[in-house]
Amino acid sequence: MNRDIIAGNWKQLKGQMKAKWGDLTDDVFDVAEGNAEYLAGKLQERYGWEKDHAEREIRDFEKTLDQKYRH
Repeated sequence: MNRDIIAGNWKQLKGQMKAKWGDLTDDVFDVAEGNAEYLAGKLQERYGWEKDHAEREIRDFEKTLDQKYRH
């Protein structure tokens, strides 16, 4: 999935991401504003995950969005 889709639909997706990664604060999502690299870094920091794990979490989340946001 194109990460531009996440950036373009950030406000709508923010709630879904908060539900998935509830330990991240609103401030993290506000600062991330569609930046997957920043979000991955915060997932690493908060959950103690390796970089690959955090990036895989984001990719898996993106896959759940494919059908709804595919143009």
